[in-house]
Order: sequence, then C-alpha cells, then structure tokens
Amino acid sequence: MIDDREAMEVALAEARLAAQTGEVPIGAVVVREGEILARAQNSVVRLNDPTAHAEIVALRAAAAALGNYRLNGCTLYVTLEPCAMCAGAMIHARLDRLVFAAADPKAGACGSVLEVLNHPRLNHQMQVEQGVLADEASEILRSFFRARR
Repeated sequence: MIDDREAMEVALAEARLAAQTGEVPIGAVVVREGEILARAQNSVVRLNDPTAHAEIVALRAAAAALGNYRLNGCTLYVTLEPCAMCAGAMIHARLDRLVFAAADPKAGACGSVLEVLNHPRLNHQMQVEQGVLADEASEILRSFFRARR
C-alpha cells in the first residue's frame, strides 16, 4: 500500500529520468487501491509529440492496464501542476483525485493560472491536493533550467 509521499517520490524519480534525456523534468504516477498502475515522464521531445506530457502518458498507460479509459478510483500524482490539456484529460478519465507537488505560475490549470478542474458546470469533480514534496519538485525544475541557460 503506497501513500501520497511514496507515490510522489516515484513521480520525482521519473522527473529525474526525464531530465537525463533532455526533457523538462516532470514525472507522473497513477495509483489505484494503493498500487501503482502506471508511471511516466515527459516525452514531448523524444516522441515529437506535443501531447506527450507526463500526465497524458501516465493516463494512457493506466487506461491500457485497466482496459478502460475511465480511471475511477485512481489518483494521479504529478510533480508539477497540470496544464489545461492535462486537466481536461483528467476530467475525461474520471479520476478520483489529483495530487501535485509544485504550482505552475506560468501554465497551471488547477488554480495558478486557470481553474479547469472542478468548475461547477463540468460533469465531473475530483479531489485536488497540492504541495506534497513541492520543494523537491521545484528544485529539480530549477536545476534543469539553470543548466540549460
């Protein structure tokens, strides 16, 4: 049975692996009933795919593992606040819960820039928690961009 902190540690490990390949270091993990269904990292550059954000890759893998695009009972852990595209995908996947580490003041769609999740007119609501290992996630991102400048 994995807890929030342990799941985010796995997402951070994925982010570090992404950084090693030159991808923006963001990692994601999908958990259901305390077990990891999928883990992923940003793959935009490697796949030449603008939709290959860590969250999308993880959602696809979890859906394949379950044989269902609806991820009821699942929690997505991600190292950076999701963008609008990823937030929309989470709604369509019917996730129960999102846990993210660091806020994204430039593109975050879970409260920082936009509030895509839990809009009162949408047909699906999910629990959202932020800040789990935020300092660690922020440092991975800072180090990555500092090295690139």
